[in-house]
Amino acid sequence: MKKIILVAVVLLAGSVDMQAQLVRFGFKGGLNYANQNGSQITVNSDNYNTDAITSYHAGLVAELKLTDGFSIQPELLYSTQGATYKNAVEEFKNELGYLSIPVLAKFNLNKTVSLDLGPQASFLLSERNEFDVKNAETFEFGVAGGLTLNVTKHIFLQGRYVLGLTEASKEAEVKNSVLQISAGFKF
Repeated sequence: MKKIILVAVVLLAGSVDMQAQLVRFGFKGGLNYANQNGSQITVNSDNYNTDAITSYHAGLVAELKLTDGFSIQPELLYSTQGATYKNAVEEFKNELGYLSIPVLAKFNLNKTVSLDLGPQASFLLSERNEFDVKNAETFEFGVAGGLTLNVTKHIFLQGRYVLGLTEASKEAEVKNSVLQISAGFKF
């Protein structure tokens, strides 16, 4: 009986060690260069042009290794997006805070670089603007693509572009687009 228990403990310990190598957790943060693009950008029947804003993102990362060359990376991020709107008379900033959940397929090109592609769902948490109109959609769906550079076993850098596929506003035909530069740490 003692031998069976000893064998079970050794197998369980080996299994836990193998699982630890297959799943890694971490955190990341970085800069967003965000804009809103569309065919009709109007506020109170006035036409506006948009300029990009610089903002930030931060959150948690998990990496599930499926094979040596492929893994899945779900993330849970707080990300601020939006744009600066301006016409000949006035200018104002529209900043949207999202809880973003990208789920990326990671294709390892070599030991240090991977190509990351996948969908992203975002839920609106806050809306700050200078004209007191709360007109942002509460859900946004998009696609993300980019590259990851593993600097060390634990430290990584990422560059990513996220393109919104659904409308970001209830009153205008605009979609979010974000260029993200990140740094992170995986345990």
